[in-house]
Amino acid sequence: MDAQERRRRILRLTRSAGSVDVSELAAGFGVARETIRRDLNLLEQEGLIRRSHGGARPLESAGFESTLVERTTRNVPQKTRIADAAVQLLREAETVFINEGFTPQLIAAALPHDRPLTVVTASLAVARILADAERTTVLLLGGRVRPSTLATVDHWASRMLAGLAIDLAYVGANGISREHGLTTPDPAVGEVKSLAVRGSRRRVLVGAHTKFGTVGFCRFAEVRDVEAIVTDTGLPSSEAQRYSLLGPQVIRV
Repeated sequence: MDAQERRRRILRLTRSAGSVDVSELAAGFGVARETIRRDLNLLEQEGLIRRSHGGARPLESAGFESTLVERTTRNVPQKTRIADAAVQLLREAETVFINEGFTPQLIAAALPHDRPLTVVTASLAVARILADAERTTVLLLGGRVRPSTLATVDHWASRMLAGLAIDLAYVGANGISREHGLTTPDPAVGEVKSLAVRGSRRRVLVGAHTKFGTVGFCRFAEVRDVEAIVTDTGLPSSEAQRYSLLGPQVIRV
């Protein structure tokens, strides 16, 4: 196997597993760890992965986006804590937007059932979770369903969302950076998220620490547009402080 083919396989492994370890890759490919480190450095220079301590994780881009099934297997305890903390920020909100993704599904499941709520969502999975909640009204945005995320997009969804005024939006992002804001690989998804941010009085960003420092293809909001960021303790406190200087409260759980 030549070096180029090895790097292609490393990239596929990184995307399928969510992260890879240098020592395990070296043993699996039968090469030195330094060789794997060089491979990872080259893949990072090409904008395909991000190096982490002892390994690497994939970067989502215009040409690659992890599926919802893959997301349900990564960082589940952290995402559960993030969802529970995000719901604590609900306060007096009566209308709520929840976008697609696994963490938003956990938020939907954690919403209180002892009060009336109207939930607007582009996610079929979120709508299904809340469909049986007696005091919750679910408004599912119409449009084309993306197979990878089971979420609706395009002008049907945008037209419905543009006419709504929402108390609180729970939004996620494929990438979060201080320089480029909140990003996603797909323009159609970016349009729905952008409208949700613009049409909501309050916005809470939820995302695991692995999203920070990543930049996707389409920017849909700035960091200063959200009142709070809820993430896990994998985000260093020093980096959390840098984000808080841009305006939002940063909650690490």
